Amino acid sequence: MGKTKDAHLRALSDDYLKRLSRFAKCEIAEFGDSRSGDKKVDIARDSKRISDGLHEGAVNVLLDPRGVEWSSEQLAEEMQRWQDGGTKEVTFVVGGPNGVSAELAASVDRRLSLSRLTLTHEMARVVLLEQLYRAYTIIRGLPYQK
Repeated sequence: MGKTKDAHLRALSDDYLKRLSRFAKCEIAEFGDSRSGDKKVDIARDSKRISDGLHEGAVNVLLDPRGVEWSSEQLAEEMQRWQDGGTKEVTFVVGGPNGVSAELAASVDRRLSLSRLTLTHEMARVVLLEQLYRAYTIIRGLPYQK
């Protein structure tokens, strides 16, 4: 949810997207977040937009502070399992400032925490992209991960 407004973070996101393109097709779908003033309505609307953007057959991973925390190596192992298992698409969901609905959270395949710290959606996006790039370098045995 939400666009990356900070030019520095947008540049970092773009840089990691470019790096990731060596390994996989990667794209970001941005949705404007609801601002009705009613938190429940906003969560429902935002979650509906996200759910409508998820594809059948994809592995859907919600970034959630209550999710499991993986090391970079564990993320790489999971990504390798997805590849070896024939997974064609993995979607990482970054919710809005109010989170996502219980229904959306229950419908995803995995819930991943990037940190126990609270991150803005912009920062979470950069951290996720960097970790995905790092995971691919681990899988391929490239020196970046050191």
